Amino acid sequence: MTAEPTTRPKAEGGAKQWPQPPQDGWTVDDLHTLPNLPPHTEMIDGSLVFVSPQRRFHSAMIFLLRMGLRASAPPDLRVDSEMAVVIDRRNCPEPDVLVVRKGAVHSRTQTSYPVADVLLAVEVVSPDSESRDHDTKPHKYAAAGIEHFWLVEMEGEDDHAVVRVYERDPVTKTYTCTGVHRDRLKLTVPFDIDIDLTAIDEM
Repeated sequence: MTAEPTTRPKAEGGAKQWPQPPQDGWTVDDLHTLPNLPPHTEMIDGSLVFVSPQRRFHSAMIFLLRMGLRASAPPDLRVDSEMAVVIDRRNCPEPDVLVVRKGAVHSRTQTSYPVADVLLAVEVVSPDSESRDHDTKPHKYAAAGIEHFWLVEMEGEDDHAVVRVYERDPVTKTYTCTGVHRDRLKLTVPFDIDIDLTAIDEM
């Protein structure tokens, strides 16, 4: 399926006209070929999901976690941020931070990773993404076989960072919370990790 017949000409006065979805919804192929999509557009169940402007907490936490993970990741793994993950033909979410196998990185021009190569997916919750980050994405990540998932939010009157860590149960294929971390994120899986979460104030 291609995107060619799904766009409409601009309305009078140059008003923006969004692509009209096919009857059965979009596919990942469409996501990669539709023109003029906003940056970081995701696909969930064949629907396009656009990203709203983000709070400073979002970008600062992505930077902090990415740098912290890179500092301790073994040589057979790579740490990236805001790259699409192809789960199936109708689902292509974009975790805020992810750890992938080294073999998944093959080009500077690639725009996605196959879900089988993703070891950890991290979502930093924003007001517009709360339902997707708490419910939709974790269920899809776990069902697709991603072993580790982190959910990052602001908490309390001082808006400090809290990271909830989850591991996948191979029997139920769902996530189980294994810890809640506020000042320091210290773990032994998927590898040794030690990140000072209070350092976000210095970002």
